[in-house]
Amino acid sequence: MGSTTGTVGSGHARVAVLVVDDHPVVSAGVATVLRSSPVSVVGQAASAEEACRLAGELQPDVVLLDLRLDEELGSDVVAPLLAAAPRTKVVLFTAFPEHLAVASAIAAGAVGCLVKDVSRTHLVEALLAVADGGALPPLAGAGAKEAAGTLSAREFDILRRVAVGQTNAEIAAELFLAPTTVKTYWQSALSKLRARNRAEAITKAYRMGLL
Repeated sequence: MGSTTGTVGSGHARVAVLVVDDHPVVSAGVATVLRSSPVSVVGQAASAEEACRLAGELQPDVVLLDLRLDEELGSDVVAPLLAAAPRTKVVLFTAFPEHLAVASAIAAGAVGCLVKDVSRTHLVEALLAVADGGALPPLAGAGAKEAAGTLSAREFDILRRVAVGQTNAEIAAELFLAPTTVKTYWQSALSKLRARNRAEAITKAYRMGLL
């Protein structure tokens, strides 16, 4: 593990956790819940930049990462976090386990997902298991809304870029794809979302919690 310290309770090494959430109440709540357990919150971050900086400095055993940060999705933060702290395990912490970005985050290297209404006992057990090299069981329905569950990771990526105003040409240049390939992915996403144009697709995606 990364930065375990001392021994606590029934032989468990204390597990160091970095909490990344743009809501201070959530971070403070996690720290309170984990108090007097074998898990210790060693740092709190509210942005991707701060999270990566602290991960590099602290080298925590686990990063508990909110899926929906203020300016970007947590799935975009997984790779930079792991680059800053290669031995750290990243666990998504979200109220939206069905969000398509869950699958993208796990593909980027996150080890699993916990919902924010998890019990204290389950949270502690999950963090200990992950720090010890274990995996979290998949959540029922995680990563797929019923009406858009067939969106591929690439289609979802393009949907997100369209939502922030990028053109097909800009997306193609950024993803090293041909413009015609981007158009094909986008048309497929429109069909799966049952949307007729960009505005309708983006509106539906927001209503479904995909963006």
